[in-house]
Amino acid sequence: MSKTGAKITFYEDKNFQGRRYECDCDSADFHTYLSRCNSIRVDGGAWVVYERPNFAGAMYVLTRGEYPDYQRWMGLSDRLGSCKAIHLSSGGQYKIQIFEKSDFGGQMFEATEDCPSVLEQFHLREIHSCKVPEGVWVFYEQPNYRGRQYLLDKEDYRKPVDWAAAGPTVQSFRRVVE
Repeated sequence: MSKTGAKITFYEDKNFQGRRYECDCDSADFHTYLSRCNSIRVDGGAWVVYERPNFAGAMYVLTRGEYPDYQRWMGLSDRLGSCKAIHLSSGGQYKIQIFEKSDFGGQMFEATEDCPSVLEQFHLREIHSCKVPEGVWVFYEQPNYRGRQYLLDKEDYRKPVDWAAAGPTVQSFRRVVE
């Protein structure tokens, strides 16, 4: 395992079978080692895995645990090409501010805990901007942590394109914790 304790293993077949690729640091292109990825084991750290090489395509945030098939990490297919370790702050503090309009306009709501439904909890249909003063968070396009994912680090996001979204569809969010 790496100095940071981060370790992830990708397997070609379901239930941790077949060829495997172990990783303890960022990897921009591992698709040449595996033709497909049907299961993953995260032994340490938190990771973001991408469908394509060079950290491109749909992303999936994974924390310590076992994912015996690609549906368990909400994958749309058995194709993965790159991964990055997520560097979590040692303080364990989490805070996010969400806004109903771009450039931090309109009503602002603050959260320190996971939110399974933005509509139910904040009565917002869409999030158009946000600020992350503490922690690392994941936005999801659908309620209950489903759909396309977007990783948010400590930063200000003036509009959805800043977190790599095509539009303002965020229906749930949660903290990335190990």
